[in-house]
Amino acid sequence: MAAIAAPDRDCGLCPRLAAFRHENRRKLPDYFNGPVPAFGDPHPTFLIIGLAPGLHGANRTGRPFTGDWAGDLLFATLLELGLAEGVYDERPDDGLTLKGCRIVNGVRCVPPQNKPTPAEIKTCNRFLKAEIAASPARVYLALGAIAHDAALMALGEKRSAHKFGHQRRHALADGRVLIDSYHCSRYNTNTGVLTPAMFKAAMADAKRAAGL
Repeated sequence: MAAIAAPDRDCGLCPRLAAFRHENRRKLPDYFNGPVPAFGDPHPTFLIIGLAPGLHGANRTGRPFTGDWAGDLLFATLLELGLAEGVYDERPDDGLTLKGCRIVNGVRCVPPQNKPTPAEIKTCNRFLKAEIAASPARVYLALGAIAHDAALMALGEKRSAHKFGHQRRHALADGRVLIDSYHCSRYNTNTGVLTPAMFKAAMADAKRAAGL
C-alpha cells in the first residue's frame, strides 16, 4: 500500500521543498532527508493525518512523528489506548508497531520553518488521496487545522461544510467519519491549548468510531 501512495525519494513537484531537501542532505547527511512514508498497520481501521515532517524529527528518522515532542505524546497515547505495541524509543528501528491505525502526513517533505505553502499542500495532496484510496480505513483523525483541510481535500469534501474544532466529529457524505484534534505539538501543549487528557479523548473517539 505504501508503495502506491509514496512519492519518489527525489520528488521535485514542489521546487521549494526539493531545494530545502537538497540543502539538508548537504548540511545533515546522516538524516533521512526525503519524503517520509506512512507508518503503521498496512490494513488500518483508521488513519491519523498529520501536517508535515519536523526538521529534526521525522525528517531525521524517516518515520512520521518519530524523534520530536509531538511524537512523544502521540505514541504514548497510542500505547496507552492499546493502539500500539512495543516501546517508543524515538528511532525507526525501535520495534514499535501500530494496531488498527496508520499515520500519514498531508505534506511528505519537511518545509522551511515547518510551514508548507497552500500550493505545496495542494500539490502533495495527491499522495494523501492515494493513501486514502489504498486503505480500508473509514475513520480519519486530523491533527490540526491544516491536516483537517488536507483531509477534506483528499476526501472530496467541502471545507465550508466542516469547520475544524477539537474533538469535533464530521459525518462525511459517503458514511466515513473525520474527527479533529489540536495538533500534539510542543507549542500547543506548553500553552495549554492541548492537554494530554484532551488528546487522549480525541484519539479515543477515533478508536471507538473505528470499532477498535
